[in-house]
Amino acid sequence: MDTFEQIAERERQFLLQTYNRYPIVLSRGKGVFLFAIEGKRYLDFVSGLGVNALGHAHPRIVKAIREQAAKLVHVSNLYYHEYQGPLAEKLCALSGLNRAFFSNSGTEAIEGSIKLARLAGHRAGGEAKSRLVALEGSYHGRTFGALSLTGQDKHRKGFEPLLEEVTFVKQNDLEGLRAAVNDDTCAIVLEPIFGEGGIFECSVEFLRECRALADRHKVALIFDEIQCGLGRTGTIFAFQSFGVTPDIVAIAKPIAAGLPLGAFIAKEEFASAISPGQHGTTFGGGPLACRVALEFLAIVEEEKLLENVNKVGAYLQQELKMVVEKRAAATGVRGRGFIQGIQLDIPARPIVDAGLAEGVLFNSTQDTVVRFLPPFLMEEKHIDKGIRVLKKLLGKKRKAT
Repeated sequence: MDTFEQIAERERQFLLQTYNRYPIVLSRGKGVFLFAIEGKRYLDFVSGLGVNALGHAHPRIVKAIREQAAKLVHVSNLYYHEYQGPLAEKLCALSGLNRAFFSNSGTEAIEGSIKLARLAGHRAGGEAKSRLVALEGSYHGRTFGALSLTGQDKHRKGFEPLLEEVTFVKQNDLEGLRAAVNDDTCAIVLEPIFGEGGIFECSVEFLRECRALADRHKVALIFDEIQCGLGRTGTIFAFQSFGVTPDIVAIAKPIAAGLPLGAFIAKEEFASAISPGQHGTTFGGGPLACRVALEFLAIVEEEKLLENVNKVGAYLQQELKMVVEKRAAATGVRGRGFIQGIQLDIPARPIVDAGLAEGVLFNSTQDTVVRFLPPFLMEEKHIDKGIRVLKKLLGKKRKAT
């Protein structure tokens, strides 16, 4: 078996250098734990950036992959197969929306959503109805369309020119929103909870105003639930936690339990704007990924994992708030369910690095936020272990006032 240094050196030599990886090589996982090649066990609060919602090596997922891989992996979208229709039906039933399109990734789901909104906009208001409204601080992906909607300069820098018809509004700025949306707008695109942006929630008031303006101006309201959706907030779709329904919702990360799959789901009035040949994919919605996605949704339901997300998520928030009370470096907690962040007044990356030595995988975002995206089956005893380590790493106690 290759050593860590051999593996890292081969990547340094042959891979495009786009990742600043942590210095461990992971070889297997079981439940909420991952194991490095030398055997060390790590408690996983990252879930492959929200993908491994069922943890690792869930027996039902392993069985579904084995069975389907032995039968049929890929046929292309030239032909029907058994699983794409039932998965679309299930997602429509769960969301209350009408039609789905399957992609390979969340970024592609955003791209398809924008294309659909543009088609519907042109149908409703001619070529001029093409403008997009997005939020400052948001993150939607790294292809040109998704990047054009991403309100963070650090991701956009060097890739200009991007799509020109985008107006950025501050999150929860009602007046800014009203000024930005007009009859030439075709879509408002937002994450109900910023993921890469640091776990900031849109207010219900702001989302309601987005809905009202979208209705008034015949605009597609698009929710990016790639990170916060499919159970992470404690409801199957994040928009159900906020009580505001979009016209189109983009999903991905956990849906196929680690296999590449994304989707966008749309109301009929927008879905009907597209016709054969105007959008497509080679790999999206294949039999293996769709069968596993059906199994994922069945497991979430049958193992009552949303109940666990709500219960243990509330416990996680309570414990993180105690960390803020006790540790000088921690200043606040944001999020809900199993998408939460603790705000620090020191850099977060060294905390994540030090966590490795303690056998815990944390994640940092926006320089000073430790982000928690644990598997849906995490228990309170696992939270206790993570919090103990976090307290140790944050060190200095807050002075009594």
